[in-house]
Amino acid sequence: MLDLAGGGDDGTTGLLGGGRAAKDDPRIEAYGTVDEASSAIGLAKSLSTHARVRAICEELQRGLYALGAELATNPASKTSFATTTASGVERLEEVMAELEKSVGMPDGFILPGSTPASAAMDLARAITRRAERRCLALEHQGGFDNPEVRRWLNRLSLLLFVLARYEEGQSGSVPKAAKTRARGSS
Repeated sequence: MLDLAGGGDDGTTGLLGGGRAAKDDPRIEAYGTVDEASSAIGLAKSLSTHARVRAICEELQRGLYALGAELATNPASKTSFATTTASGVERLEEVMAELEKSVGMPDGFILPGSTPASAAMDLARAITRRAERRCLALEHQGGFDNPEVRRWLNRLSLLLFVLARYEEGQSGSVPKAAKTRARGSS
């Protein structure tokens, strides 16, 4: 439930299972970045006109919601919230393999922005990469111990890249290469 009374005015925020943490705590940075990724995927979902893309986006948002709850849980709490598992990683791989069958992947780096929805997915991918780094930092500091989180976020960023290319293909758009041909070459 939202704290509308200003309980976070002191620079702390509540954790699931009780307790509080500083808003710049690595745990808060990690799940805050996960929340940003979910918001960017929500933007992509709202911009896409393709039912399959919207359904995948919603599935990914639900996965991020569960991951955020896992990260937001006080490590001292006996209450356990959603746990990221190897089967969750496998699910992302399944969806990616399904999409790759109907997507021509670019040969090199591309410029995001071929369609509004694919641009939002590429933004979500970049935010997911940051979430992965934040979770790794939390793990290195001993604040979290579930290597499946790292794997899940890594696969999610790859899936978002493929999903963005799928969205472009469904929209009849082709991504532009990041590197242009050198002058004088043909």
